[in-house]
Amino acid sequence: MVLEKINSPKDVKALTLAEMQELAAEMNHKVVEKTAVHGGHVGSNLGISELTVALHYVFNSPIDKFIWDVSHQTYPHKMLTGRKIGFEPGHYDDVMPYTNPHESAHDFFNVGHTSTSVANAVGLAKARDLAGESGNVVAIIGDGSLSGGLALEALNNAAQLHSNLIIIVNDNEMSIDKNYGGLYENLRELRATNGAANNNLFKAFGLDYRYLEAGNDIAALIKLFEDARDVARPTVLHIHTQKGHGWQPAIDEKRRFHWTVNFDPETGAALATTGKRGWSNVITDYLSAAVDAGEKLLAINAAIPGIFGLEKFYPKYPENYWDAGIAEQFTLTFGGAAATVSGVRPIIFHNSTFIQRAYDQLMHDISMNEEPAIVVVAGISINSSDASHQGSFGTGWLSTVPNFVYLAPTNETEFVAMMNWAVAQHEKPVMINLPGHGVASSVLSALTDFSQPAYDIVTSGRDVALLGLGGFFDQARKVADELAKSGISATLINPLFVRELDKTTLSALTETHAVIATFEDNTLDGGFGQKVASFLGNTDAKILNFGALTEFSDEVPVKELYEKYHLTPELAAADILKALRG
Repeated sequence: MVLEKINSPKDVKALTLAEMQELAAEMNHKVVEKTAVHGGHVGSNLGISELTVALHYVFNSPIDKFIWDVSHQTYPHKMLTGRKIGFEPGHYDDVMPYTNPHESAHDFFNVGHTSTSVANAVGLAKARDLAGESGNVVAIIGDGSLSGGLALEALNNAAQLHSNLIIIVNDNEMSIDKNYGGLYENLRELRATNGAANNNLFKAFGLDYRYLEAGNDIAALIKLFEDARDVARPTVLHIHTQKGHGWQPAIDEKRRFHWTVNFDPETGAALATTGKRGWSNVITDYLSAAVDAGEKLLAINAAIPGIFGLEKFYPKYPENYWDAGIAEQFTLTFGGAAATVSGVRPIIFHNSTFIQRAYDQLMHDISMNEEPAIVVVAGISINSSDASHQGSFGTGWLSTVPNFVYLAPTNETEFVAMMNWAVAQHEKPVMINLPGHGVASSVLSALTDFSQPAYDIVTSGRDVALLGLGGFFDQARKVADELAKSGISATLINPLFVRELDKTTLSALTETHAVIATFEDNTLDGGFGQKVASFLGNTDAKILNFGALTEFSDEVPVKELYEKYHLTPELAAADILKALRG
């Protein structure tokens, strides 16, 4: 095998063209083999193997700097830069899924989000020039990333450089799902004319431009890179690649194989799953029923329909769906404006790790104007993700946005009740957290009007009150069961509201309970527990808050995090018993 001989980029330079082609095929096999059992990005990495081999053959990394956008297409790059062990069984966790400068001198930024590469590259190129250094700076962007506002801002600023900067547009005709918007129509026009169309986005920005149709042809890539090496002007290399190249299942099902796990590496067939009802089923059913009933709903998302099951909704209701591509800021301003039109109810779907890019739009546009949009947020939980996709910060910073009624259901019934109320009212923007541990079927709260905070007291006890927010209600229930072993009967409360406090219930609790403990599936800073503690600070009750610390955790097992944060029933109960006895 050729890959066995590759321990650094210099080894690539000694290969023949035939060996490089074999190397790309071997790397593709490793990508499929690993992601089938470990999970990860499949198609984006398969589509860029040849390009990566050509880059390392022509350029001299790390003197020549490769800046990868999203960096979810860097598995081949990692294999060629001394990290191929991370693609062997038993070592899949030895390397991070994205670029990380702590892992290799060939990586320059820890990046897992989109549209940053050109801005990073412009910064490195400008600093290189000021420092009197040399070397090529190469940004690799694509896979839908061009639609992000930062990418367009960076292209605009790149034209101010009068020195080397190479921007590779990896055009695989896809984002996570299919591309949307006029920008991608221009890419289509450029592909159709072999780069000769008069309408050229990149030239309009003042950048030089070259096109390569054969984006998975190593020989053609090498020639293009050799011609562009050491270019003294910002230059775009528009390269047409095929997402999933080299493995037919990923070519046939590009959206499914953007990121996935649990599939047969030979056929691509999905392996058996639990078959449990997920939030995507709940959302699809809700939206479909509401539209069928005559509601003028508008489901909006930023290139992640699969997370919410929207890929099952939009084929049947195309007029009730808007995919903005990777443009989180746009979705919120757009959706907020639509909410001001009588009868139209926009529902904006976001993952917590992506909506953080649109804080200003939540604050300045929707909140300040009190636009009655509905924002549904997934992924707020303490989990084992990499640092760039860590969802545990969401509730803390989202809670700082005023005017929103911010809700946290524990189960499907409560979610549907919240959605029904949010759709029916037109006074306030509403935000709803999806629990991060699947869909619970048990009915806890019968509340249907969420205009004023009203906690649900599920079980009445003495001495200790446990408030479990949203997806962590079940964690609070487990702590109650653990306390029962020591003869403590706890009051168990489902708060339902993230920021708005049921002050009447909280005040009453302090009269009968010595300890009040809150549980939330996110960081404590700015979260639910701190709000409760602040309100009850002048009472005699002891307030304990259970949640995560404000820190990055890079693929740390959930069990380890729960133990560190005293979130296991045993550790949390021990802390509560200590407070009771102290």
